[in-house]
Amino acid sequence: MNIQLEEAVKQIKLWGKGKEFIPLHEPVFYGNEKKYVLDCIESGWVSSVGKYVDLLEDKLAEYTGIKYAVAVVNGTSALHIALKLAGVKRDEEVLIPSLTFIATANAVRYCDATPHFVDVEEQTLGLDPIALRSHLQEIVTQENGTSINKKTGRIIRAIVPMHTFGHPVDMDELLKVAEEFNLKVVEDAAESLGSFYKGKHTGTFGSLAAVSFNGNKAITTGGGGAILTNNEEYSRLAKHLTTTAKIPHRWEYNHDEVGFNYRMPNINAALGCAQLEQLPIFLEQKKSLTKKYELLFSNIDGISLFLEPQNAGSNYWLQTIKIDQSVYLRDELLLFLNNNGIMSRPIWTPLHELNPYQHCPSADLPITNKLKNILINIPSSPYLGVE
Repeated sequence: MNIQLEEAVKQIKLWGKGKEFIPLHEPVFYGNEKKYVLDCIESGWVSSVGKYVDLLEDKLAEYTGIKYAVAVVNGTSALHIALKLAGVKRDEEVLIPSLTFIATANAVRYCDATPHFVDVEEQTLGLDPIALRSHLQEIVTQENGTSINKKTGRIIRAIVPMHTFGHPVDMDELLKVAEEFNLKVVEDAAESLGSFYKGKHTGTFGSLAAVSFNGNKAITTGGGGAILTNNEEYSRLAKHLTTTAKIPHRWEYNHDEVGFNYRMPNINAALGCAQLEQLPIFLEQKKSLTKKYELLFSNIDGISLFLEPQNAGSNYWLQTIKIDQSVYLRDELLLFLNNNGIMSRPIWTPLHELNPYQHCPSADLPITNKLKNILINIPSSPYLGVE
């Protein structure tokens, strides 16, 4: 590797304040985490009922500008229930990017539906509305206001835009495509808490959305997630279904359908409340880190930092570099960085290449297939942005 890159590695290690190995994304606990968690322990309210669950839901709704938030055990369960509430049924299809974490496709399969892969655009790393419209015009016939895949005979029920690494997709154009083809919009906002599109928070554009609070996300509850919606009935049903579909009663155990044990425990919500209080600090630190990376890579040939799209404010959840393959080979660069204490990883293996999903319907995926070889995630923890 060249001297410029070696010097860049030394600089990043300095930001890590003496760490021998700098992880990709670590949680940081600056505030009331211990206080709130201890309150749960001392009060005995540690399970799926308690004041912190309600508080987290209220504060999350307030922060994002959504009417209702329902806290659950992880982002995948949030997406599963969101798709179910959107009406996705057995043997239907759901349009999703192939360039996403496997949970997006798994949630579709939990509904006994089939993922249908579509391409992304380089500017956002999210669904490409132009390519999507062209693909649907080719394969769809509409019957009684429902889109049918002419090749499979299945209903295409919904579309799942995913805000990759916190960068908002082109929601205006995607909503137009969804309306044109009568598709429900369920946003996968797992990575984009704190990201805005044209001044509006991600996860507030579709009928429903899912966010994640995994240990490596913008804020964490240890493990956890939430369903976002502006629809009161969806909110009511989400709480009901994620609480084993139990009919409220002082002592009886009656359940009116097959439900799911998906509600977030109070002790996790306590951690989340403290983290949400600090989210503005985390976001400022991440913006500072972005500027540091942008300056660092500006003088290195063959590497550029991926920056937020136009009309968007990204949370920069995972910092991402784009490489020129005439200068660097992806795996050689990954080996060099990791061997020198800088955790880095490629983007996900595109879902259409994974064994469980190789036989799913798919559009042409030229940009997805290109990006998998030229994008690398690098350390993104908020503390790295602190001067």
